[in-house]
Amino acid sequence: MSDVLVRLQGLGKAYPKVHRGSDRIRALMRLLVRGVDKDRIEVLRDVSLEIRRGESLGLIGANGAGKSTLLKLISGVLTPTAGTVALNGEVGALLELGAGFHPDYSGRDNIALAAALHGITGAKLREFLPKIIEFADIGNYIDEPIKHYSSGMIVRLGFAVIATLKPDLLITDEVLAVGDESFQKKCIAWMQDYLDGGGTLILVSHSMYHVQKLCKQACWLRGGRIEMLGDVFDVTQAYLAWHERKSASDVAEPDRMHAGEFGVLSVALNGDDKKQVVLMNRGETLDVAMRLHSRDGRPPGVAVGIVRADGTAVYGVSAEMDGFHPMAIDPHEYECTLRFAELQLLPGSYVVRVHAMDTEGARIFDTLECGITVRGSSREFGFVQLPHRWLGGAEATS
Repeated sequence: MSDVLVRLQGLGKAYPKVHRGSDRIRALMRLLVRGVDKDRIEVLRDVSLEIRRGESLGLIGANGAGKSTLLKLISGVLTPTAGTVALNGEVGALLELGAGFHPDYSGRDNIALAAALHGITGAKLREFLPKIIEFADIGNYIDEPIKHYSSGMIVRLGFAVIATLKPDLLITDEVLAVGDESFQKKCIAWMQDYLDGGGTLILVSHSMYHVQKLCKQACWLRGGRIEMLGDVFDVTQAYLAWHERKSASDVAEPDRMHAGEFGVLSVALNGDDKKQVVLMNRGETLDVAMRLHSRDGRPPGVAVGIVRADGTAVYGVSAEMDGFHPMAIDPHEYECTLRFAELQLLPGSYVVRVHAMDTEGARIFDTLECGITVRGSSREFGFVQLPHRWLGGAEATS
């Protein structure tokens, strides 16, 4: 049996631009005459990835990135415009709320219908039915038409069916965002047992906590393409960093304080001056190398600050505080490096701000920013890891 459960190659999905009924006819005529409709909206483009048995993949991205469309292509609800989907096992999908349920049928009848679609009837259905009803835990509503159900009850019923059938691949789209906290915990516990037993999971969620808790790998979709694919902590932290930078860019930036007397010519983080986000692990050394300009040749002052990508201050220091002056490399140019040894920032996205100041360190003339992303997994809160030790109790044993 192949170890690859899902293989996507060059997958794409596009829809014709349809605003009125007549647009559908025009789109059909373009397809009949030209064989292709170029006037269309691409939802997914060139998505290629493999998911092996026993793997857990978190699918993340902003609204409209193509996540739900990708799940529908994998589960066979939609057919691709380009590329191929290859499956090697049974798929259980929890996609749109109530999908696959008949609103006029009772919960019990919908269970029988869903089970029949998976080839479960007769004695096997009678064996499974009590387990499904117990897991759903919706009481007497099980014999009511599901059009009378709340959204949380519908999710309970759908998840109960899938949980009892235990497919080779479980696909869920924001299941944990609906329903009460107790049922969410029940779902998470079941998913963990399912994965421990060799199950395979694709989870779509806007909760990075749930993605990091349940998945080992993550795929970030952006604009219908794969922006990043890899370790769940690396991908989710890059995604959160993008969100923080996006949120910060929505706030009007203050005018740059640059009068020409002093300026920041360049900044390199750990030797990288390409103005791209620098990746580093917690505890590594961060070198901030700076080149500064002085119009009249006086030694410039310099300050370095570290903030979260959303602008929250973490740490700041100036050369004047430490009685330090940059070194002159020509009459109007100075340089220096600030080293943070064993930087203990917690995983996340940060911005290093370098400020060119007057010689006395009293006034800022110019600012240049560079981004860093600290990688790693941590359940601690805040920005930095502080040395600590628990006293007066016993250490937990694993």
